[in-house]
Amino acid sequence: MTANDGVIAAVGPRLRALRRQRAITLTDLAETTGISVSTLSRLESGQRRATLELLLPLAAAYQVPLDDLVGAPPTGDPRVYARPITRGDQTIMPLSRHSTGTQAFKHVIAAGPAKEPDPRTHEGYEWLYVLGGRLRLVLGEHDLVLPTGEAAEFDTRVPHWFGGVDGEAVEFLSIFGPQGERVHVRARSTRR
Repeated sequence: MTANDGVIAAVGPRLRALRRQRAITLTDLAETTGISVSTLSRLESGQRRATLELLLPLAAAYQVPLDDLVGAPPTGDPRVYARPITRGDQTIMPLSRHSTGTQAFKHVIAAGPAKEPDPRTHEGYEWLYVLGGRLRLVLGEHDLVLPTGEAAEFDTRVPHWFGGVDGEAVEFLSIFGPQGERVHVRARSTRR
């Protein structure tokens, strides 16, 4: 038995579970897909081998990707296609595929006249790393300038604001996590 045989054998039970979960009868499914009731029954019981010609109409009927029907492993495209967000002179590019939990972003603040700080707060925890230029970070009562290569981390419930210094452009990375989740940085080497 090959790995493919195992994947194909699991299709029938997956199809039956999906149909039952959605409370659809074989007769209703046959009408929607154009596949006979007997073929659907044999497919679900494993007496009929799944083919592309059978799976495509079933995927359309269930409104799921074909990969979900066969239990294909994720392929993991390494590229990120999220759309940049523009807020005033700042462009924020999401680097994470997900929209919950810990997320990574690249920020670019364009060169231009200095802005008046307008600190904001929200739930979470943030870690920054300056890629290029100098980042002005207003954090509570502190007004800091972080040069290229410097990092900072803070609780986002503290009023904070980012900007360029002296009208220069700045690029930085940020990792944002929900409250209680922090980026862990090793403070010193364990080597002796």
